[in-house]
Amino acid sequence: MSSCLLVTHVHPDGDRITVNVCGELDIDTSETLRGVLREALSRSVRGIDLDLDGVSFCDCSALNVLLALRHRALEQDKTVTIHATSTAVDRLLDLTCTRSLFDGSGPDGQGTPARRTRHPDVSDVTDEDLRIEVNQLRRAMQTRPTIDLARGILMASFSLSSDEAWTVLVAASQNTNTKLHALAGDLVTAVKGDALPEAVQEQLSSAVARVNSSSAAPQGGPEEQEPTQAAN
Repeated sequence: MSSCLLVTHVHPDGDRITVNVCGELDIDTSETLRGVLREALSRSVRGIDLDLDGVSFCDCSALNVLLALRHRALEQDKTVTIHATSTAVDRLLDLTCTRSLFDGSGPDGQGTPARRTRHPDVSDVTDEDLRIEVNQLRRAMQTRPTIDLARGILMASFSLSSDEAWTVLVAASQNTNTKLHALAGDLVTAVKGDALPEAVQEQLSSAVARVNSSSAAPQGGPEEQEPTQAAN
């Protein structure tokens, strides 16, 4: 049985919106996270506050989402603050020296430093812990070229835009319970003659059909969209 990789809860808090995030933040869930946070930011008056205490894993793809969201917020005279962090988030923010970017400083100058969760069994981070974390981040970034190549293959094969190709990849990954980088690797090797698994072929075809149908929807009428769900 698959486990939920990402769970988000969004609720208004005065003129701001609080977003609680639990699960794994990696390249497979980054686009889902991006969509949730952008929607919350657009609905807010002054910005959003993040509670990341329930995050069990966090890599550079998630950090890129947060940095892009912060930039988007500043353009709208809003702020993005992190009010609570887990050990996984603490490590990433400390390794990249980005913690201060989310302490509430910005156009309104409001916000408080993040509450750092200290778990009894991981209260002291050793050099070995940091080396392991750095290696995990490096491996996460090494998968990006394969994913970008797979996206290019879909764009060329089905005349899709970059965003549409990404949507197809994410949908196929979620519906086959396959890590995004693994599915991308299968797609790249298929170009060289290896056969794609039947389930992956079906989900890719279905996702392409949905994207094409959405693009061809008549203007002026409501366009049907499937709800965004976290990767399972």
